[in-house]
Amino acid sequence: MNIHDVHQGVQKFKRRRRIGRGPGSGHGKTAGRGHKGQKSRAGYSRHVSFQGGAMPMVRRIPKRGFNNRWAPMVAVVNVEDLQNAFKSGDSVTPETVRAKKLIPPHFEIFKVLGNGELKKKLTVSAHRFSKSAEEKIQKAGGSTTLLPGKKPVIKNKMGHAKASQ
Repeated sequence: MNIHDVHQGVQKFKRRRRIGRGPGSGHGKTAGRGHKGQKSRAGYSRHVSFQGGAMPMVRRIPKRGFNNRWAPMVAVVNVEDLQNAFKSGDSVTPETVRAKKLIPPHFEIFKVLGNGELKKKLTVSAHRFSKSAEEKIQKAGGSTTLLPGKKPVIKNKMGHAKASQ
């Protein structure tokens, strides 16, 4: 065998199967669809959730709640996690917290929550802080910085906008 014989007979593209072109082709008469039945008919198409006439699983299972697809992805971290992951005097930003793998890589808003104790002096920058988290950071001698970003939507309970004075 020589090097020019290696790809002999190998074709780059597979030829299209020509169906319904007479008995000599091997795909004539029923054109590979078999005899009778739903799939043999012209115009056959099946719904994705079709299960042989039975009530589809999608319709059998109860649905609960609401999933807002437009809600911003909020990555949360507790004060306790900052205590364990950072040294005193460190700067805590969304990038440094992501580098320590305390939050997922993709998010829109970084929020600090107040669960746990904080004894280290940290400079924390985030989009949002809970009241208890802000108090604990400042009580430990640290400082908080609000980053620009999407503000939380506060709906007016009366149903109309307040007139600005």
